[in-house]
Amino acid sequence: MNIARNDSTPACVSLQGLSVAFGAQRVLDGLDWTLPAGQVVGLLGRNGAGKTTLIETLLGLREPGAGQASVFGQPSQALPDEVRARIGYVPQRSDLFEWLTADQLLAYFRSFYPRWNEAKVQGLMSRWDIARDKPIGKLSGGQQQRLSIVRALAHEPELLVLDEPVASLDPAGRRDFLGELVDQVIDRRTTIVFSTHILSDLERVAVDVAFLTGGRIALHAPLDELLESSVRLGGVRADIERFIGEHRLQALSRDARGPMVVRRRDASAMPPATPTVSVDPATLEDLFLALTA
Repeated sequence: MNIARNDSTPACVSLQGLSVAFGAQRVLDGLDWTLPAGQVVGLLGRNGAGKTTLIETLLGLREPGAGQASVFGQPSQALPDEVRARIGYVPQRSDLFEWLTADQLLAYFRSFYPRWNEAKVQGLMSRWDIARDKPIGKLSGGQQQRLSIVRALAHEPELLVLDEPVASLDPAGRRDFLGELVDQVIDRRTTIVFSTHILSDLERVAVDVAFLTGGRIALHAPLDELLESSVRLGGVRADIERFIGEHRLQALSRDARGPMVVRRRDASAMPPATPTVSVDPATLEDLFLALTA
């Protein structure tokens, strides 16, 4: 089941036949994925599914064994400086220069970006209470993560790639960051790839969701449309299978036990429950478990 989003908007990111292996373990396996400009996508997958590998490969930080990746029409493995200046990236683990202070780090990176928004930087540094004159290595994990986010947002990128960006933040820090993302970034039609395991955060900012499993994108669709078109069926397996066949539904669950998550194949109304089959709205967690089993 490899369902791609069909969109006529020009592609910002294009991945074709992408394969990456670590020894005998194939992490990405002929993956195809296209992101139109201005799309906000939540990338979901189990731990070890290859989300970080996918992100690093699309950014040119890891070389694929096969296939190709391009950003803004340029090969990811040879991005010119002017294209890199259009990209913002927050890695899963901080890659800051720990011997510098926050002010020194930002001054260093400012020299690389002609479109650096100093007012935004100063506002975020003050609002998020990031120590400016302390060596970065002595900052807390949360403050280092906030500083990584400031650095990624400072030059107002056209493509923003976030790999578990709020993993080290407390709930208040996550709320502040997501608010910044909605108010300052999404409104500018920035293309965003947001990998996270916190589904409630994803529901606040993602317009689309993409599920990575088995080395490929199993499903990429608008989040609202996916939730509206999916339900959780309960009952005896034989009754559920008959219900699916009669109403031409698409089964998303792979586990033969428990409720089954299904999706409408067309725009028709979802069929009502029967005496033997229950029909309940599917949550993002239901979809995640069904599509990434």
